[in-house]
Amino acid sequence: MTTFTPDQPAPLTGMLLRELNHRINNQFASAINLISVAAVRAEGTEAKLALSNAAELLHAYAGVHRALIMPECETLIDAVKYLGKLCGALRAALLDRLHIKLTLQGDALPLQPERCWRLGLIIHELVMNSAKHACFDGRPGEIKIKLARTDWLVNCVASDNGSAASCGGHGQGLRIVGDLAKSLGGRVEHGVGADFRSVVISFRMSERERQANSTIDSRAARPVSRALARCGTNPLEQGGRALAAATLHEADLPCAGAREPASPRSADLLRGLLSPSNPMDVL
Repeated sequence: MTTFTPDQPAPLTGMLLRELNHRINNQFASAINLISVAAVRAEGTEAKLALSNAAELLHAYAGVHRALIMPECETLIDAVKYLGKLCGALRAALLDRLHIKLTLQGDALPLQPERCWRLGLIIHELVMNSAKHACFDGRPGEIKIKLARTDWLVNCVASDNGSAASCGGHGQGLRIVGDLAKSLGGRVEHGVGADFRSVVISFRMSERERQANSTIDSRAARPVSRALARCGTNPLEQGGRALAAATLHEADLPCAGAREPASPRSADLLRGLLSPSNPMDVL
C-alpha cells in the first residue's frame, strides 16, 4: 500500500494516485487481453473455459479497483451509496464465488469525498479479511456492514458469523485499518463471540459533514412535525419511544468537542450486534 506523508501537498498526492490508478488499470487491461487471446487460440473445451473464467475474474477485480478509486469531485458523497457499489464489486469478484453473503445497512450519510474513500478502503480490507480468515464451521458465510451515526459520530460495523477460534493476532491488514481510522480522527474496536466477530470503526464528522447531515435531519423531521400537529400529539409525550444510545459516543473519543444534540435519525444499528458480553479490545 502506498503511503503519503501528511505534509505532502494535496495536488502532488492526487497526481500520484491518478498515476497509480492509471498504471493498475492498464495492467488489468493488458492481462485480460492476453488471457482472452489465449482462450481463442486454445484447443480443447476445458482449456478455453479455464482461460475465459480467468479473464472474467480479472474483469471483476478490475471492477473492485475502479470502485476504490478516490473521487475527484468537490461535493459530498453519500457513503451508503458509495459503499453499496464497492460491496457489489466485492460480491462479483470474490464473495459470490465463495458462497459468502454480504449485506449493507444504513441511512443516507454525506461525507467528504476523500474521507468517504478512506472509509471504503477500510471496508474493503475488513471484508477481504473476513473472506480470507473467518472460520464458518459449516455455516453459510455471512458478512454484514452497518453504518450509523449518533451525536455526530459515525459508527461503521463490519461483522461476520465466523467463530472466535478463527481470530488470531492483528495482521498487516488490520494495522492498515487502524492507521486509516486514525487518519479519520477515529478509532477501531474488536468484538468476539462464539460464532461472531466484529470490528467497529468510529470517527467524528467534520463541520461540513455535520451541516449536510443536519439539513437531512431537518427535512426528514418536517413531515413528522406536521403530522403531530394535525393529530394534536405532544412530542414531549413520546419520550418513552426515544431511540437507544449508540454503542460508541463522541465523548468516548479523545479530544472530543462539546456534545451535539442527538439526531432524530440516529437509530442504533449497533444494538443487538454488540453487547457488554462481547469483549472489546481497543487498537
